[in-house]
Amino acid sequence: MIGVGRRKTLEMRNGTYNGPARQGPVRHLSAASLSLARIHEQNRNSLQRQSGAKVPDPAPGLAARGKPRLLLMGQKRSGKSSISSVVFHKMPPGETLFLESTARIQKDSMHSFMDFQVWDFPGQLDFMDPSFDVDAIFGEIGALIWVIDAQDEYLEAINRLNVTILNLQPTYPNINIEVFIHKCDGVSDDYKLDVQRDIIQRIQDELSDNGLDNAPINFHLTSIYDHSIFEAFSKVIQKLIPHLPTLEAMLNDLCRSCRFEKAYLFDVLSKIYIATDSSPMDMSSYEICSDFIDVIVDISEVYGWERPADYIRALEAPPWNQKLEDQVACKDAESTMVLVEAKRPIMLREVNKYLALVAILREGSYEKMPQITMNVETTVNGFQEVFEITKRK
Repeated sequence: MIGVGRRKTLEMRNGTYNGPARQGPVRHLSAASLSLARIHEQNRNSLQRQSGAKVPDPAPGLAARGKPRLLLMGQKRSGKSSISSVVFHKMPPGETLFLESTARIQKDSMHSFMDFQVWDFPGQLDFMDPSFDVDAIFGEIGALIWVIDAQDEYLEAINRLNVTILNLQPTYPNINIEVFIHKCDGVSDDYKLDVQRDIIQRIQDELSDNGLDNAPINFHLTSIYDHSIFEAFSKVIQKLIPHLPTLEAMLNDLCRSCRFEKAYLFDVLSKIYIATDSSPMDMSSYEICSDFIDVIVDISEVYGWERPADYIRALEAPPWNQKLEDQVACKDAESTMVLVEAKRPIMLREVNKYLALVAILREGSYEKMPQITMNVETTVNGFQEVFEITKRK
């Protein structure tokens, strides 16, 4: 059964979609906000112990803040705006060639299973200048994503990254630093690995020379022309989810009980997976599941149109005499298809209006579909309970 077309809206097609608006006066406590508030408090305490200087005021309540930030930084023309446009605004990669260079900080608010912001910084901006309020930029950060163009001269980008890390480390020691070695689509595998090794070695050597050993930096090879950029952002977002081990344990139990090859919990809008089971990551399986979501979204757009009131009343009239939602076995989107070549079914089950569970089954799984459907339903209910406990009471 295909659910109503809640995925793609006119705003989404225009590239300005920010998700459904909050309904009612109740504000929800974002899962990532819990983690960020704790990091902010740790930063304050660390600075006070080290120097006794005036530290930033405690993080205000969620009514004032509450949205972790992903900061996209790097040199000019390194691909920061293209990454943001492709991942969060569904822009086709080919159209990013016509994007103008960023002249000011671009701030985008994203509303999904958790609310967060994406700040795109101009490459020429010196945010370490004394005129900038450093705490206003980094005080509520979720991750600093530094983009390096793998096809260009990157020594200056490495130097700026090291200066940034060394300046931020005393005040914000818990910042997640993610380095995207970008534009890897037009080079050979050997060249990509050589560039990655060189960049890692240069960054670690310089930081070590300045007394910062084993800096917590993660490196990702990315491109907007394949799924590598979505996988990299998936790993960044996962670090902001306090209940990630619980979600992964539930997926492991589901895969073990249903003999799934692989299972993902996807954010439908961005196609970022926020959790997966512990089996080895296979890029081809991720690509299949990601494309399957696009198929379901497109079908929902075609068939999920708003029915007229007279049509609804006719469906609820005799001989059924029930509201339409009571006549539907599953109110959420649910679909299964079979890959002809591998004979492996792929199942999609909607968790809520933001998330979907997508799993690759083994050959012959159709014989156990009733048991699989029951286990999937139980797991989905568990996911909903996990996210429910993060709401403001």
